[in-house]
Amino acid sequence: MTEPAAKKQGIKKCRSATFSIDGFSFTIVANEVGQKHRHPLARLARTPTENLCFTSNSLGSSVTPSLPIGDKRSIPKDPRSATEILADELPKVDSSDAMEKTATRLRCLVKQLERGEASVGVLKKNLEFAASVLESICTEEARRMVDLDDELSDIQSDSVPLEVRDWLASTFTRQRVLGLRHNEDKLHFRSIVHAVQAGIFVERMYRRTSNSVGLSYPQNVITVLKHVDMWSFDVFALNDASRDHALKFVFYELLTRYDLINHFKVPVASLLSFVESLEVGYSKHNNPYHNLMHAADVTQTVHYLLLKTGMVHWLTELEIFAVIFAAAIHDYEHTGTTNNFHIQTRSETAMLYNDRAVLENHHISAAYRLMQSEGDHNIFANLPKDDWRELRTLVVEMVLATDMSCHFQQIKTMKGLLQQPEAIDKPKALSLLLHTADISHPAKRWDLHHRWTMSLLEEFFRQGDKEAELGLSFSPLCDRKSTMVAQSQIGFIDFIVEPTFTVLSEMIESIVSPLMGISSHTGLDGFRRSSVNSITGNEVKHSNLRTFGSEGNCALTTVDFKSFRGTWHQEIQQNRETWKTQAAKDKADDEMKKSQRESTADLGKTDGVSEPKEAGRQEEMVRRQPGPDLTKDNSPGPSGPSSGAEGETESHPNESQPEGAFTYCYKRPSYCTSYYRFVRSKVSDMRPIDPRGKARRLQRLCLRRRK
Repeated sequence: MTEPAAKKQGIKKCRSATFSIDGFSFTIVANEVGQKHRHPLARLARTPTENLCFTSNSLGSSVTPSLPIGDKRSIPKDPRSATEILADELPKVDSSDAMEKTATRLRCLVKQLERGEASVGVLKKNLEFAASVLESICTEEARRMVDLDDELSDIQSDSVPLEVRDWLASTFTRQRVLGLRHNEDKLHFRSIVHAVQAGIFVERMYRRTSNSVGLSYPQNVITVLKHVDMWSFDVFALNDASRDHALKFVFYELLTRYDLINHFKVPVASLLSFVESLEVGYSKHNNPYHNLMHAADVTQTVHYLLLKTGMVHWLTELEIFAVIFAAAIHDYEHTGTTNNFHIQTRSETAMLYNDRAVLENHHISAAYRLMQSEGDHNIFANLPKDDWRELRTLVVEMVLATDMSCHFQQIKTMKGLLQQPEAIDKPKALSLLLHTADISHPAKRWDLHHRWTMSLLEEFFRQGDKEAELGLSFSPLCDRKSTMVAQSQIGFIDFIVEPTFTVLSEMIESIVSPLMGISSHTGLDGFRRSSVNSITGNEVKHSNLRTFGSEGNCALTTVDFKSFRGTWHQEIQQNRETWKTQAAKDKADDEMKKSQRESTADLGKTDGVSEPKEAGRQEEMVRRQPGPDLTKDNSPGPSGPSSGAEGETESHPNESQPEGAFTYCYKRPSYCTSYYRFVRSKVSDMRPIDPRGKARRLQRLCLRRRK
């Protein structure tokens, strides 16, 4: 098109054009002829929000992944001219090729702008369509991020038993569409350098100070607690050694090791009173699984994850106090039943918390009410108001995140955060840490894992017994007679435990790696010594605390992510293989029992039970007491009218008796076809049956019927 013709049609030649659509400004810049950069916008830096919009396409499965601008592989070449392409009708916004066609049309518009042939109307029309496509993509992505209806779509029905799939779906996904939570103010943390400086306690960490009213440790408890820094810590041995006070010793030991009692001026008398009352609440319902040993195990696992991964250097004293406290109370006064059971039975707890995280809300509320109701139980009495509020906010979010129905959403959220350049939110990181510790027993040593599994199943079975009494249908894995133990644990490991530990490892590595880099450059290794290295002999003499501690240290320079991954991965693999072996054995046993039942049924059919119905009915009529018209047969026969009855009851002395043992049988109830009157055989009549005589009698009966 020539320049005069362009002016006649109202087309203005320009290098750029800016339009405002729905509050968004769009600018298209055309290159001069001969410039190297064909796409100058590719050189412009994007803001984090723009990066989120441009990279969100790669998260969805139904959207073509975005490629860099100028990558000609992203859009197939169209041999038609730009005018012909722009003349096509616009596709639907939600169609699969909408993005591809939109990109092609925009490139054609850029070419027309370079030649001065672009029409303002066409340009505005295509930009409005491009804005609609982008809006549709963002809406779809936002909907996908919060969609919980198909969390287990990747589990094939033929690979996972139906019962196990139902249990996974009912336990680890939400059963109701809940409204989105309002965005709460996130806790802002300092820069990495400030976090390192504030989080490094050096010698203050794990330091024991003299305390005349501290907890006294029995010698056998000291022996067990020497292994508190180990992954597969035996909390059952500690509970036996402490006489059912495992939680008290673990909680007090960790608060002392992290020097939190002195830092926050926690009254020791209040601490001991509180933790003893906490143990009473855990024992309230006599649960096989959700008891004080489970709370102690989760608290110790949280300690291991903080210590051995270097996460402790990322946190402040208050945040460490919050996560240990949350682990200790996370199942306080657990009823031994699931949230769904409370909802189905319309319990007072479900009514109080409106069917949302019923037990988790109760754990938090009951623990805080315990501190406030008793004057000598308030371990936060000396906390400043701001610290008290911050700690409570962290505890509430962490304990609520232990609701198993939030599992998949929690994992999905953390995966999304790991893909963003922004730092990870601390409350979400600590929530995943506590949730992982709560379901960590399949990653522990087999003897510990098996014992926890049997305890949990017994708790499920008790709930199933209650459901049977109330006339409710069995919840998954709650039926004592049909639960597949091995298959359920294999599914639990494959779809819940192992993916959770994988995401946790990635999160820890992304958090701690920058701290390790800064530590190596600044010379601050974040060394946190254990109590055995930081307490002097003079302090020991004046203290009731014993000098037992962890072996080694928790310096950033000693953190080994590969070793941490290998620890839990090896245990998971071994436990999975053990369960698979057990599942194969159970399957073989079931098949054997089934074959035995079938063979027993076949034998029952051949030992006189499956004889002809009519002959059995006639014989039954002959053996009962005489009555009117019931035993007489008026049909003529070789022995007269009553020869049938007499022939059945005489002993036939001339017939030879068979050798060997006689066969005894009980006569089943039968019906008399003549009068439709119930005739019951005498069970007490256990006369021996002569097989030959019986065959002759049946033969005579058949001959008489033919006549």
